[in-house]
Amino acid sequence: MASTLHSQPLALEDRSLAHLLYGLMACFPLFLVPAALSLLINVYQPQQDSNSTMAVHLRWQRWSIVGLFAVILVGYLASPQWLSTTLYVAGAVWFGGRVFKGWLSLIEGRKI
Repeated sequence: MASTLHSQPLALEDRSLAHLLYGLMACFPLFLVPAALSLLINVYQPQQDSNSTMAVHLRWQRWSIVGLFAVILVGYLASPQWLSTTLYVAGAVWFGGRVFKGWLSLIEGRKI
């Protein structure tokens, strides 16, 4: 009887898309094109259960990319060069940390 309980495989969520998007996000220093492509793919994904692991990671990715673009825009509009450079560097470090934290959580199967 115990063998029948464990014989059915557990339904696992396919996380390959999230891994692909984190990979694209990790390439953000390349003219921001991979991060923008990741955002486009992310936005056009069908809505999932809002509490699923994939939905949480997709939302984390969207807000990370939007935050990076907001910091870059503010840095572009800032007139002193030292302020622009500081914002760019701070935004890149912040975004890199979010990608790292999110990807590790996804690998471990945890929500953020």
